Amino acid sequence: MSEFSKIRLPETHSLILDRQGSVLKIWFNRPEAKNALNAAMTDELVAVLGAVRDDRSIRTIVLRGKGGFFCAGGDIKGFKSGMQTIDAQEVAKSNRSFGDVMSMLNEQPQVVIILVEGAAIGGGLGLACVGDVTLVTADARFRLSETSLGIPPAQIAPFVTERVGITQARRLMLTGAHFKGDEAVKLGIAHGVAVDADDLDVQCSAILQQISACAPGATAVTKGILFETLRRPRSEALDFASRAFAQCMLSDEGIEGVAAFVEKRKASWNEES
Repeated sequence: MSEFSKIRLPETHSLILDRQGSVLKIWFNRPEAKNALNAAMTDELVAVLGAVRDDRSIRTIVLRGKGGFFCAGGDIKGFKSGMQTIDAQEVAKSNRSFGDVMSMLNEQPQVVIILVEGAAIGGGLGLACVGDVTLVTADARFRLSETSLGIPPAQIAPFVTERVGITQARRLMLTGAHFKGDEAVKLGIAHGVAVDADDLDVQCSAILQQISACAPGATAVTKGILFETLRRPRSEALDFASRAFAQCMLSDEGIEGVAAFVEKRKASWNEES
């Protein structure tokens, strides 16, 4: 039985899962609601991310929305329907849970590519800010709309601020400014802008080609080092990195990578080989 066939992904309804070799494509699948995030969708996303977290045969996760629309943020209509039956403590607990989803996706060991077309509003924009690589179409619309609804962008605020900096975060959050793909790149939310959906696919394929040359274990460790540098004092972060380096250097991956370099060949994990 192949390594691929042993993998069991959770059953999902609000998400469509498409495994292609080392790439797992996750599609938001509520196009009738512009892929607004509800509890069922976020619960399924957490289940999928947890299931593949330690699986190095999955090297890349691509997150996208069905219907030509990435994500309209939280499901405000669904929230409104339940407002009369919940109290402040329940609202706070529900809101905080989305922060856990953001943190999980942000620090997922696999490379996370986020493809934005149509729009990324509110929490959708927040999700765009946690991609390792975020690509957008030129006509994609962006907005942090929360304050115009009488609420703060609570759980996404740290991630947006980390991405664009405090000055731009203040402007975007306090004005609810509208902008499109080109400005998303200038702000640092996205890394590349595509002409249309077809070009988005082409650019994503080029990124996947680059990722195929990188060792999956080393990639996961590298992401861990990056986030530890944000949490630890410099000296502790460097100590952490040195231990991680030693483990990788002496691992099967490290031995293979050095051998491939010396022998002037592609490493075994390179999917072109």
